[in-house]
Amino acid sequence: MLRWRLISAAVILAVLLTLIRLDYRNDLFPTAGGWLLPLLLIVSVLGTEEVLSLLRAKNLRPLEPIVYLGSVLVPLAAGAPIVAGMFGYELAMPRSLGPCGAPLVAIALLTALAFIGEMTRYQRPGNSIAAAALAVFAIAYIGLLISFWALLRLYHDNEWGMVALFSMLLVTKMADAGAFTFGKCFGRQKLTPVLSPGKTWEGAIGGILTACVTSWLFFKFGARPMINGPYAAPPVFITVTYGALLAIAGLVGDLAESLLKRDMERKDSSTWLRGLGGVLDIIDSPLVAGPVAWLFWSLGFLGP
Repeated sequence: MLRWRLISAAVILAVLLTLIRLDYRNDLFPTAGGWLLPLLLIVSVLGTEEVLSLLRAKNLRPLEPIVYLGSVLVPLAAGAPIVAGMFGYELAMPRSLGPCGAPLVAIALLTALAFIGEMTRYQRPGNSIAAAALAVFAIAYIGLLISFWALLRLYHDNEWGMVALFSMLLVTKMADAGAFTFGKCFGRQKLTPVLSPGKTWEGAIGGILTACVTSWLFFKFGARPMINGPYAAPPVFITVTYGALLAIAGLVGDLAESLLKRDMERKDSSTWLRGLGGVLDIIDSPLVAGPVAWLFWSLGFLGP
């Protein structure tokens, strides 16, 4: 199992780093994000399929076409300037709408569409409101949360946007790795014995410490070569706090997926990635860490 975990992780990491490098160089598209947005949409659709698969295990069936539409439309709304740039146009979001306005409008429209869909197939009482609520839940859980990855990529300019997105992914996944390592080596006290028996307090603390060190090292040494121009590393307190909060958010995301799987009485969201489970098992932490990271960057704690 460990061998397949390492092989799957290596392949995914190689593909991701290649696309990140292509996107950072930005030789093909006039707007940053043109290489990464298609990957984001693919991941969103695959994650949505896994959520729907888990719901099917308990015969919970929201209108799937609406959910799939939302998993694409909401990230596209967040990445609208990227889409426009891929076709040679420049699009600036209206100041009154703000960067989060477009995905929120998309969520609102899709909520109405979920109700309309349930109206068209209504036959007997008891299921319609639950199905509509599950459709909105699936769209928000995958489509809305993953939209913050696009918002991070669009932060300020090409270089700073890549620093924002890459720092979130790096710190969050290093926290996962640190939690796994510390848990295996020192884990004694169960964090959530029923929900996720494998997690320990020692692992959680180790993950937070790993994230803090990773964040400090990245902003001290890793971010500087990515910025074409003056760069001053943020204060240590800010970078350490950023790492700690991303680690905590990632842990919440991991436990949220565990809650979904346990409630549906399924061990894995999928088995097509040998050793890693499914797409949800890979993106569960960054899904919740994304909004936290975006809040840090948008409030001016990091970057220009």
